[in-house]
Amino acid sequence: MSETVPKIQRNGKKGSTIKHRTWSPIANVLVTLALAALLLHGCNTEPELPQPAVAPDNRAAVSEGIIVAVGDSLTAGLGVDEDQAYPAQLAAKLMEDGFAFQVVNAGVSGETSSGARSRIEWIISSLQPDILILETGANDGLRGVDPDVLAANLDHLIREIKKNNIQLVLVGMRMPPNLGPRYVQAFDAVYPQLAAKYQTIFMPFFLDGVAGHPELNQPDNMHPTALGYQRIVKNLYPYVLQAITAQRRSE
Repeated sequence: MSETVPKIQRNGKKGSTIKHRTWSPIANVLVTLALAALLLHGCNTEPELPQPAVAPDNRAAVSEGIIVAVGDSLTAGLGVDEDQAYPAQLAAKLMEDGFAFQVVNAGVSGETSSGARSRIEWIISSLQPDILILETGANDGLRGVDPDVLAANLDHLIREIKKNNIQLVLVGMRMPPNLGPRYVQAFDAVYPQLAAKYQTIFMPFFLDGVAGHPELNQPDNMHPTALGYQRIVKNLYPYVLQAITAQRRSE
């Protein structure tokens, strides 16, 4: 089950590959507990209005545009300081590398793909993103939502984003094997199938290298620590650079 995906360099060309390892039995147990905690903690968290991870005086001060991170508690950064959630760490990394983008954290804890679908038009019209990072679906899996429902919601989300000429980074989610092979196979297949259908930039697994690693997760064994989010940003960064390259070409 090991797979590779292109590692996108800053110039947009293919380089080395990123290996995705299969989960060990211990890691599988940890991830299962973690996902259960995600559903429990996420549903008990009040949603907040999206806030800029980096807040310049006005949009004119941002020479390149706005990146909006849409997702659940894994995007919102439940349990860590606002400046340690992945959108804030991504903003800092971009600034360090000379990219003038504002990054807005539009994560809502406990949200399913249906919730993301219900607010996508508001996000687009209100935040006017140039690039959108979409991470959703973990709570669908935890609740046993039919993968066809997840697929329909993601299909709608992708079409709305692309219709508005926004560069999309689709982030995949996976379920641990003990949820049942039939469900896991159907769930895991949704993201790559839609990424191929719409030819969108695709990061296969948001928690790659973080899920199942206690040292990178909070005591609930599922929400990443600041260090865990640092690993996530490292993994995500090449895909964001690819989106930036595509956004520049479309101007």
